[in-house]
Amino acid sequence: MDIGEWTERFEGESREVYANRQAIVDALGLDDRERVADVGAGTGFFAELLAKAVGQNGLVWALEISPKFIEHMKERFAKAGIENIEVSESTDRSTGLAEGSIDMAFICDVYHHFEYPNDMLLSLRHALRDRGELVIIDFERIPGKTPEWLLEHVRAGKEVFRAEIERAGFYFVEEVEVPGIEDNYILRFRRK
Repeated sequence: MDIGEWTERFEGESREVYANRQAIVDALGLDDRERVADVGAGTGFFAELLAKAVGQNGLVWALEISPKFIEHMKERFAKAGIENIEVSESTDRSTGLAEGSIDMAFICDVYHHFEYPNDMLLSLRHALRDRGELVIIDFERIPGKTPEWLLEHVRAGKEVFRAEIERAGFYFVEEVEVPGIEDNYILRFRRK
């Protein structure tokens, strides 16, 4: 795995979520002291912004299953002097986080990769405090509008993902609108 290649891919201004990353984080409405899990953190660019949003009294868990991304993020955050991010290895079924340890789970362009969505959702529900929030950003999947490669890459559309999440013990709060986000959607849920 070439981290440089993945960084270019994930952190290119042509990527909608990267170009609008600060507006996305602002739309989350995070407060100082909150605890957030960036699930499938990849190169860590969102974890970095989330860490700034929650301040020095908050904490971000950058969760990842890829050892190469974990190593990259540890180096990235150490070099930047960011002390309120914990980089942790998760699995395809579990976050590994303690019960009630987070206020928000943030999942950007990763949910469609979940091979065991129900297991991971139950793990997230366990990790979230009462009425904690789950925010997912994923690709629109609209035949005739969505590029063919995305239709093949993304296993299901927004309605299917929403139903999976609601069945796992979350209720839908809102679809978050962020100017510049057109190929993706942002859904906010709350833990029941």
